[in-house]
Formats: sequence, structure tokens, C-alpha cells
Amino acid sequence: MSRENGGFNAKERKVFRSLSTPEKIQRFLDREIGYHHKNTCYSPRTVLRQGMAHCMEGAMFAAAALREMGHPPLLVDLEAVRDTDHVLAVYRVDGCWGAVAKSDYSGLRSREPVYRTLRELVMSYFEHYFNYAGEKTLRTYSRPVNLGRFDRIGWATREEEVWEIPNHLCDISHTPLIDPAMERRLARMDERLYKAGRLGGKSSS
Repeated sequence: MSRENGGFNAKERKVFRSLSTPEKIQRFLDREIGYHHKNTCYSPRTVLRQGMAHCMEGAMFAAAALREMGHPPLLVDLEAVRDTDHVLAVYRVDGCWGAVAKSDYSGLRSREPVYRTLRELVMSYFEHYFNYAGEKTLRTYSRPVNLGRFDRIGWATREEEVWEIPNHLCDISHTPLIDPAMERRLARMDERLYKAGRLGGKSSS
């Protein structure tokens, strides 16, 4: 157990011990943690207590759970136009990338660890990332950020909100996924895929 995650109490540690695979983490986020749209940045401890999270909070919770499994707590920020950003907790198995994520869009949740590069993983979200107008909005992605750099502020167990993390994700450089010519050629969402994506809720991330 890491020094930071070691700050959880016995009840919290019991929950994290039960989340022994990425699949179990995703299932817990989907079934046990509701989605909210509040302007908050709860720590994983607060997410457990409140039973609510949006994508940023869900990704931090997943990163803490992945850390308990022995993975580094890595986040990747997906940046969009005319839409909100989305955040993934990413991990690698045998050199391939996978992800866990909280979203009320059905296509923006987990990915199996089968992607050989981070760009491959991020591009798997492209067709599922859209706004109310049906525009495909994903444009850039960040490098993985190891939340160990925030251990000094107690990011996993802090009672106060942890805005330092999303602020850092916004400040770092992002890599473009498509060029302007590609963007001009983008079609609107297929109606069936749009409806399938909206099965999850009210917002894109």
C-alpha cells in the first residue's frame, strides 16, 4: 500500500481491497457512485462518503483504487471544443494501455488494456465524444500525470476539495488528435450512436 493511500481508514480500505481489478473499479463507479454536475472536486475519500462523483472525481477515485492494485495513479485529460473536458484513470498491462472513467455518456467509460500507445487509447473515445448538437468534439489529450506528485497535499484522503489537480491538468500541454482539414470534414453523429451514447445521462463527461 502506498504512503498516500495508507491514509484511508479501515472502512475505506475494505472498499478498496474489494476493487481488485479495473473491471471491479468501473462497476463500482457505475453502480455505487452516482453522477452529479456540481462544481466540486472531491477527494476519493469524499466520493466514498458522498456516493457521488463527476468525471474528474471519478477518475481520481479510480486512480486511487488502481494504486492499491500496484499501478501508478495516472490521469489523462481529454480536451474538447464546444464541450467539457473528460478525464481518464489510465494503466498498463503487458505494455498496453487501458482506462477507467466515470461518465454519464455510455461510450466514455472504461477501455480494456489492449491499446499499444496512449494515442490509440484516446482515439477509441473519438466517435463517442460529442455535444448536444451532435458534433464530435474531442481534439487533444494530455500526457499521463502521476498523482503521486500531489501526495504532499493528501489528494486521496483530504477533506477539502483538491482543485490543484484539475488546474494542473488544464495548465499542461496537450497533443492534437486531428488537423484543421480533418476537423472540417467531420460528419455529425449518427442518430443511433447519439441515442446509444445518451443512455447514460445528461452531459458528455
